Amino acid sequence: MEGEEFKVAAKEMVDYIVDYLTNIRERRVVSEVEPGYLRPLLPHAAPDTPDQWKDIMTDIERVIMPGVTHWQSPYFHAYYPANVSYPAILADVLSDALGTIGFSWNASPACTELEVVMMDWLGQLIGLPQEFLFTPGGTGGGVILSTASEATLVALLSARSKKLKELGHTPISDHPPLVAYTSDQSHSSVERAGMFAGVRLRLVTSDEQFSMRGPALRQAILADIKEGLIPFYVVGTVGTTSACSYDNLKEIGEVTREFGLWFHVDAAYAGSALVCEEFRYLMIGLELAQSFNFNPHKWLLVNFDCSAMWYKNSNDVVDAFNVDPLYLKHENQEGLLPDYRHWQIPLGRRFRSLKLWFVMRMYGKQGLQAHIRRHVSLAHQFENHVKEDSRFEIFFPVTLGLVCFRLKNEDNAMNEKLLKNINAGGVVHMVPSKAKDVYFIRFAVCSVDTNSDDVKISWKEVKKQTDLLLN
Repeated sequence: MEGEEFKVAAKEMVDYIVDYLTNIRERRVVSEVEPGYLRPLLPHAAPDTPDQWKDIMTDIERVIMPGVTHWQSPYFHAYYPANVSYPAILADVLSDALGTIGFSWNASPACTELEVVMMDWLGQLIGLPQEFLFTPGGTGGGVILSTASEATLVALLSARSKKLKELGHTPISDHPPLVAYTSDQSHSSVERAGMFAGVRLRLVTSDEQFSMRGPALRQAILADIKEGLIPFYVVGTVGTTSACSYDNLKEIGEVTREFGLWFHVDAAYAGSALVCEEFRYLMIGLELAQSFNFNPHKWLLVNFDCSAMWYKNSNDVVDAFNVDPLYLKHENQEGLLPDYRHWQIPLGRRFRSLKLWFVMRMYGKQGLQAHIRRHVSLAHQFENHVKEDSRFEIFFPVTLGLVCFRLKNEDNAMNEKLLKNINAGGVVHMVPSKAKDVYFIRFAVCSVDTNSDDVKISWKEVKKQTDLLLN
């Protein structure tokens, strides 16, 4: 494909994308295909001679769309948002065209320098403490990683490296019995990070509000010290995946300061809400943390992948990841700007800061705030529908865009059956969760274009399936 052919194909693809997103309500949210559906639709091997672009475009609907779960549908209420926006799509197009592999400043100065500025813009936008931002003579700073899972692992590895050096060990020597801590409501990626790093992970029992509290953490730390273990790392969560609950960051931070532990805060979903001042109370105590992460690709109109990570002392991560072969050295690497290869697990990295730049400029602070507030309002609308039906109960207080509900006075099996029927209907898609052995249904406002009528339609389907089940 040459340039002129690309222009024609690109216009056709853009038209297709706009049509897809505009008319997405007409598509069934969840695919009805069976595992293995796709292979019979394709030849046994790649073609010997080039196919025509028109045939490829035709095959999108024939081969791909039947197996797509439509995350951008206003009736997709599962997991958490995975927002897209046209400015972010355009930024990704430019990034793909540039083909930048920005592992160092020298590899592409604009890639590094725009990321530095955008991480400060974003940090200021959500009200981060100044110590987390890039400042002359300071040690703070931010980096764009792929996911919150990577951020948790990078922070854990940095904390482990720091603790091992304090204890006089090297990363490749036999490790002392290190132990990390998180809530029993934390995302499974925290447990996986402990597995990858080869350290013990202690799940601290949350309180009746599914919040990890300082006294419970302190008790767990003291018990482990008594057993000869060495505490070194704690993950607190702002907006858990299960029910969007919140750990008490202030209490946790005071405990980690008492014992000299690394405190990482994971706000993968809820962090986007911090653009609105009324939700800043959720991060009281963040100033006590060593690192903080959230995913703009969840709820801030930035396409996957874009996970924002900040450190109070970036030297800790650089010291943990710095391997500097001759072929990667350059004359500017001791300058004022980071070589981001030392801030992450992979070496290569895309020009992801373009997405933040385009989105923040095209929406502005007020536009991003309006997006978050509208989603929160829609969640409260669905909450009110639930409260008006005496057969249901709200399982956990609604603060952001997630509503956790269940059939009142019914066991877990009946609630599970209800959700299965709702999803089988094909109108909406939701997923369950369980906390303290109680099964409940999660309704998340996900699509950028979800409106009040969409919420009414979703609730109508819930009522319909409930009537069929209970009658």
